[in-house]
Amino acid sequence: MQWLKEPERHFKPHEGIDMSTTGVCVSQITDKLKMTQSTASQYLTILLRAGLIKAVRIGKYTYYKRDEDAVRKIADFLKKEI
Repeated sequence: MQWLKEPERHFKPHEGIDMSTTGVCVSQITDKLKMTQSTASQYLTILLRAGLIKAVRIGKYTYYKRDEDAVRKIADFLKKEI
């Protein structure tokens, strides 16, 4: 989640995609995590189902981006309740 907050800082650009608006390719995340694509995809699916990230498919690639509104709501909730 931290890497996706500032993708330009943590990932190299992927095929001319603007990471700040589109997100980061799953292959870039897989490479950085040093794990198989299937394992990384399982973790990303969990974050996607939790509503913490968004996914967009462009051609044969899937790009992931943080859902900043959802992250902000969770942070606000935790500040109030804890």
